[in-house]
This record gives sequence, C-alpha cells and structure tokens, in this order.
Amino acid sequence: MGRPPEILTFGCRLNAYETEVMRRLAAGGDDELVIVNTCAVTAEAERQARQAIRRARREHPGARIVVTGCAAQISPGRFAAMPEVDQVLGNAEKMQAARWAPDADRSRPVVVSDIADVRETASHLIAGFEGHTRAFIQVQNGCDHRCTFCIIPFGRGPSRSVAPAAVVEQVRVLAAAGVGEVVLCGVDLTAYGEDLPARPPLGALVRRVLREVPALPRLRLSSVDPVEIDEDLWTALGEEPRLMPHLHLSLQAGDDVLLARMKRRHRRDHVRDVVARARRLRPDIAFGADLIAGFPTETDAMFQRTLDLVTELELVYLHVFPYSPRPETPAARMPQLPSAVRKERAARLRAAGENAHRLRLEAKVGTDPELLMESGDVGRTEDFARVRVTGGAVAGSFTRVRVEAREADLLVGRRIGERPSMATSPRTRR
Repeated sequence: MGRPPEILTFGCRLNAYETEVMRRLAAGGDDELVIVNTCAVTAEAERQARQAIRRARREHPGARIVVTGCAAQISPGRFAAMPEVDQVLGNAEKMQAARWAPDADRSRPVVVSDIADVRETASHLIAGFEGHTRAFIQVQNGCDHRCTFCIIPFGRGPSRSVAPAAVVEQVRVLAAAGVGEVVLCGVDLTAYGEDLPARPPLGALVRRVLREVPALPRLRLSSVDPVEIDEDLWTALGEEPRLMPHLHLSLQAGDDVLLARMKRRHRRDHVRDVVARARRLRPDIAFGADLIAGFPTETDAMFQRTLDLVTELELVYLHVFPYSPRPETPAARMPQLPSAVRKERAARLRAAGENAHRLRLEAKVGTDPELLMESGDVGRTEDFARVRVTGGAVAGSFTRVRVEAREADLLVGRRIGERPSMATSPRTRR
C-alpha cells in the first residue's frame, strides 16, 4: 500500500473534484508527494499558491512537489522556476493515471500540453469525497466564451461535456457510498451538452440523474449562467424536490454598460426575470452570485447599481472578487481603477451580502428545516444555510431541527428528529 499524497487545493469546486481523482490516481506511490492544485482566477489566488508551495517545502523537505491546475497550465515556466518545485503538470495531464504511476517519467520538469486541443472530458469514477458527506462531480469543463476579464478558458480549454450515462453512473456510485448530496460542477455548467450527440441540455441531465438514481437524497448545482438556463432545468426546479432550492448566478455586475464591456450575455433586467421566475417555482429558493468589484471604467453610479441589485434580489451567498487584471485579457488594457477603490467596493458588496444573509437567517428562526449533517454539530438546509445543532448529530444523517436563534452567519437549532442517508454504507457515519 503506497503513501497517500498530500494535496493542497485552491479555487473552484471543479478543482475539488479533480483533487479527489488525483488522490486516487497518486495513492500507489512510495515516495512522499505533495500536489498543489492551483487556481488562476485572480492574482491573489496565484500568490497564495506560491506561498503554499514554499511552505510545503519547509514542512516536507524530502517530498516531491508537483504543481498543477489552472495557474500552472497558463504559466508553467513561472512555477517550474521555483526551486521548491519538482514538476509542473497541465490540467489535462493531471487527470491521466500514467502521470502518477510509480514508473512515470519524472525527468521532464514541465509536462503541459496545449489545452485548446483537448476535446474530451474523461469521466473518473470516485467512491466518495474524503471527509465530506457532500460530493462534487465534474460534468462539464472548459468555456467557449471570452469575457473580457477572464483567463480561465486559457487554463481549461474549450467547452466539453461528460456523457449523461457516465454522470448517472458516477452519481449512483456516490449515492451507494452514502453521500447525501451531489453537486454538479463545470466551468460553464449551463453549456452542458452542446458538444454531445443530440445536445442534451443541463436540465435533461438533472432530470435523468434524479429519475435513474432514486437513492440520491439531494442534487445541487454549482454556478449557472442566467442566460443559459434551459426549459428542462426550469421544469426540474419546479417539479423535483430533490433538486435543491439554491442557485448561484454567474452575475459579475448589475450595470448594463459594465456587463457589455465585460462581454457578458445577460443584462440587469434578465437577471431580475430569472430570480422572479425561480421564486414563483420555489418560493423558498436562495440565491448566490459571483461579483467583480472595481472593473475597469466602473463609475460610482455603475457600482451603485450592482450594490442595489444585491439588496433588491436578496443575494445572500456572494463570492466577491476585487478586479484583478490578468495578462492577455482585453480588460487588462482598459483604464484601471486604483486598488484602494477596488478593495473598498468589494468590502461594501460583501457587507450588503452579509446583511441580506442575516435577514434571511433571522426569518428562519422558529422553522423546522431538515439538515444534511456535515460534521458532528453543523449541517446545511436545502437552501444552503448552515445550522449548528445543540448536542450534535451523526455526520451524513438527515436531521430535522427547530431553529431557535441566529448566531453570526449561522443558525442554532434543537434536534427534533433524525434519519440516516438513503444509502446504508458505513461511510455515511464517518
């Protein structure tokens, strides 16, 4: 039995899924291995990865350190030049079993192919996620759009989808292993199926998964593009109680001029319509959003429109990024705002999101939601609120609570019932 690798993961849920694949692929080695799975969405993400690499070398002086992920794919030479790094692997290479085999060629410091030539996304069956009762699986990778701020297509390549049958089988394996919730992930998730025969949309995949895997208690989606939500997905949202009432929107801004300069395909009123339609179908639905603060040319009035939209639409789970210029993107050549302005606007957006979140949590006091327990005392409601359970509960179980109070960014509840996951695997009770 080989030594398990230590993997440091940065960035998105797709990286989290790929980390679990690498954990399995690299488990048979005899040497000490540290894998750093990087993110390139901001300059800060790259800085954190470099810092983690240096720390890993100090803590593991004899280990082999392999760097991969989007930042490594885009700038392999920069990481290969670090004295702490033994090898750099591209995003395609990191998912190939041969790269992690004990007899793999380690003499080449950089093994990174042209991601633009990749046309398939392989399905990797994994039995579960280490330490989690919720699992992320990749159903789509890459992106064919060219938003002016985004470097990710250069790290992930063109849009490509996993065949529906392979997705269903992966979900079936996870459900049988006791995973209580599966999250479907992708770089441009709502572009799912456009490259497949018959072009099945994301909504058709969702409905097929729920139909063919009745043992799965919960299905959730990662970030969705408001302009790409298909009619099958709307139907699933309205008719499938196991599809969670929680949508995270790839919004970026709330001003139409700014959205046009970003080359986003939606506009402010379109987002309003999406939120209104979703609430008609699922009145309990919660919304999150990705937002960029301080995009080049953003005026005070433009920023205010984004800020107002957070309050108006009650966006409670925000991922806020101060704009970070990425080389080779059009936005990097636009007139830039001072860093202090970007940071100040990001702080105001986060504060607005936290206020909307607080109001939503306070409205839940006195209700009796069912939680999927993620640890000994904290679980998630269907709409993604965190609840601490007095006295704790079994990780992986479904626990009904009476919510008695709000404390900071979570709720506190008293257990009034418990049931196991639909699956019977002992992994449920980790």
